[in-house]
Amino acid sequence: FSHPWEVVTQAAWRKYPNPLNPSVVAIDIVDRTVQDGRLHSHRLITTKWGVPTWAQPVFGRDKLGYASEHSIVDPEKRVMTMMSKNLSFSKELDLVERLTYTEHPTQPGCTLMTQEAVVTIQGVPLSSHLESFIAGSISTNATKGRQAMELVISMIKEEIGELKHSVDDIATGAKQVASRVEGLVTLRTDEPPPQPQGWFSWFRG
Repeated sequence: FSHPWEVVTQAAWRKYPNPLNPSVVAIDIVDRTVQDGRLHSHRLITTKWGVPTWAQPVFGRDKLGYASEHSIVDPEKRVMTMMSKNLSFSKELDLVERLTYTEHPTQPGCTLMTQEAVVTIQGVPLSSHLESFIAGSISTNATKGRQAMELVISMIKEEIGELKHSVDDIATGAKQVASRVEGLVTLRTDEPPPQPQGWFSWFRG
């Protein structure tokens, strides 16, 4: 990605849901802790499985599926690792995916993402067809995932621009108020002091 590591990793957190990947319908945080300066997170991912017709006798029709995601963010080494594993259909299918985001070793201001997926199928008829289907889905989703990341990064940059604009407006307003207050103080200082009147004037005399 032609974006800094901080921006890309922030986009990774906010990647779903998005219009390019409608199959992911929800993400819930199960646990989040900081250990040895590293952020550990556990999230539950809810997806809508598009089961092909020939596989429906085994897996049923389209239904919601669940996956568990564990991630570690190391801000010192500037490495973010996300590993997910399916919870649904776990007896027939084991799908483990690993994403790693690191600073690009030779291009400053860029981020390198590495994606790995391991699929294991057992006890299912037409397993080779299912493997091909899943491999194709992973490849398609990888392309959509990159497009989704770019979409979210654009949103983040727009938010940063709006925030900077708001901060600039607040700073300008504060300077204007300070200038007015300073003008009032100067005006008060230039005015002659009021003369004693009434009984206070008699007392001083």
